[in-house]
Amino acid sequence: MNPLFTLSAIVAVPAIGLAAYFLFPRKYQSADSVANSYDEWTDDGILEFYWGEHIHLGHYGSPPQRKDFLAAKADFVHEMVRWGKLDTLPRGTTVLDVGCGIGGSSRILAREYGFEVTGITISPQQVARATELTPEGVTAKFAVDDAMALSFPDASFDVVWSIEAGPHMPDKAVFARELLRVLKPGGILVVADWNQRDDRQVPLNAWERPVMKQLLDQWAHPAFASIEGFAEELAKTGLAAGEVITADWTPETLPSWLDSIWQGVARPAGLVKFGVPGLVKSLREVPTLLLMRLAFGAGLCRFGMFRAVRSEVTAEVKHDAIETATANV
Repeated sequence: MNPLFTLSAIVAVPAIGLAAYFLFPRKYQSADSVANSYDEWTDDGILEFYWGEHIHLGHYGSPPQRKDFLAAKADFVHEMVRWGKLDTLPRGTTVLDVGCGIGGSSRILAREYGFEVTGITISPQQVARATELTPEGVTAKFAVDDAMALSFPDASFDVVWSIEAGPHMPDKAVFARELLRVLKPGGILVVADWNQRDDRQVPLNAWERPVMKQLLDQWAHPAFASIEGFAEELAKTGLAAGEVITADWTPETLPSWLDSIWQGVARPAGLVKFGVPGLVKSLREVPTLLLMRLAFGAGLCRFGMFRAVRSEVTAEVKHDAIETATANV
């Protein structure tokens, strides 16, 4: 092969990927733009090939240790179960997995904890693939639904579970209320999410603003909430009993970003499987992954954990009680 041609190809392919990054951002436009993005990733299989069944970050321990990328993702689910105190719940507990992707977490919750899981996503192709990957006898089922307007009645589930869905939600207050609304009284909400630092006291600075814009534009996110801000939104629903518990898992999940890039090097079979178009599409994501590593490593972004218990009293009853008390003053 002509060495000049080989060198040109080596330069051209990354250049095309970088051009695609700048020319075709996946800006959030509506729920349809999110659904279309996930439909495309599911159809071509690239994300599943490199990230496996779990389209979320991994848990590398505290302090973080070197770990297999795919094993870290499964470990994340078990760590989230323990942190949320779901491992004390009986078999048959009903769980709604909001933003289930292709069902990796739902299958673990069903297979290893005996839960009855309903996974929902806005992507029809993810539902189809999640169903295809779920063996007969595993108590997990999947449906298309919108987390901003869940189709389930009030008090439908014992547990509501969500990993990294929040950044796609345009109204965090509505999202918070929907998550708690479908919980039974005494039920548990456990959420893991990408968050930004709380900028209400100290606004984003000169380097943070353009980085945040890229992170939002490239992966169809309308906005990140802060850990503090989303906890407040959950509390303001009036549906949470007591304090909303939060934690910051940034150190435990931070290695995921560079590990996700390394998968492209460590698994060259992907180049054969997906060809040059797949390589270009994969390279197009590298700048965002690097910016994510910068943002989470420098404190612009944080990995937030949230746990809340559904109040025994509905928000409507609380509202009536407040009005009555006010009238009697």
